Amino acid sequence: MSKSKGLFITFEGTEGSGKSTQIKRAVQFLKNRGHRVLILREPGGTRISESVRKVILNKKFREMTQETELLLYLACRAQILREKILPALSKGVVVICDRFEDSTLAYQGYGRGIPLAKIREVSRLFVRGNLRPDLIFLLDMDPVEGMKRGGRNDRIEKESIRFHQRVRRGYLAMAKKERNRYVVLKASESKDALTKKIKERLIDAVGKS
Repeated sequence: MSKSKGLFITFEGTEGSGKSTQIKRAVQFLKNRGHRVLILREPGGTRISESVRKVILNKKFREMTQETELLLYLACRAQILREKILPALSKGVVVICDRFEDSTLAYQGYGRGIPLAKIREVSRLFVRGNLRPDLIFLLDMDPVEGMKRGGRNDRIEKESIRFHQRVRRGYLAMAKKERNRYVVLKASESKDALTKKIKERLIDAVGKS
């Protein structure tokens, strides 16, 4: 499984890092420059995936095992890939997704402790194939500050600060290993400052797509 000619961009980060705001600005920026853009989110983005999202994030399901959680995330991704992402990329569309596989590695891998190699192998075999984002924007923020911004409303957000700190460390570790795909930004900077940096990288990326 691989993309054809589109550009696949994802935004990652811990809770409250401001991804939603920057995604909206990035999409509008690209559209103003004449690009066709599809904006999606994970888990979600399709009728089936949105239904599963409600189960994953429902704070009433405190008994959910980490294995069940992982497989539900992967099922959502398998659906959105085949229903939305791959068809769009094959038509030359710029796909911007709020979270993708790196979230699973950060949260279920570094956060929950599921071996990263197992997650990657199952994902490669049954979900994404060889498809990976061309560009990943990581909005890095101290989880304590992030929780003050975003609150603790769903099952994942209600996890301990230690859990979210492990997630953050996981993101930074992955970014350090893949400097060619990751753009690490300090989410504590002003919204406009972040937008300016993101636009600069987008101009470079779309010019090479």
